[in-house]
Amino acid sequence: MIYGYARVSTRGQASDGNSLDSQEKQLRENGAMEIIRESYTGTKKSRPELDKLLERLEEGDMLIVTKLDRIARSTLQGTELIKELLEKGVRVNILNMGILDNTPASKLIRTIFFAFAEFERDMIVERTQEGKAIAKQNPNFREGRPKKFTQTQLDHALSLLDNGHSYRQVEKDTRISKSTLIREVRRRRSEESLQ
Repeated sequence: MIYGYARVSTRGQASDGNSLDSQEKQLRENGAMEIIRESYTGTKKSRPELDKLLERLEEGDMLIVTKLDRIARSTLQGTELIKELLEKGVRVNILNMGILDNTPASKLIRTIFFAFAEFERDMIVERTQEGKAIAKQNPNFREGRPKKFTQTQLDHALSLLDNGHSYRQVEKDTRISKSTLIREVRRRRSEESLQ
């Protein structure tokens, strides 16, 4: 049996040629009869769909992936996984590298490719952390999602509540959801109790 495995870790990969549909198309063009699709970060060792597939693979089967980093992101994890599959009698076809086997040249190539994939991921993490550190120097920096409503908008909505308007009326007039209003009321009460 020839299995294909397609994985994305982020929505952004849909636009860079790594989308699940793009991977599936390549896998089918290269003979995959059954394709397993998964949206799960490669930095996590356990990926539910891949784990199930690995249990199903038997001697004589082939596993096809578009790139080496689709099945693992660390050199150690990837090398161990490929080695286990080869020892089980499963052939591994990495489309941008070729079919892997237990020859010394194949071992060297996959180790180098995994090392570069891990290096690339580490560089992305490092750049993200550097960007955050720079952003935190700004006194107006707030971690997380930006607030949807200004303090003035929230003050106005709460004043409407104080003047006898129902949550439904305030939500309709201000477009601030009832749950946001309740959260803001609780936040302010807890601040007042601390003072």
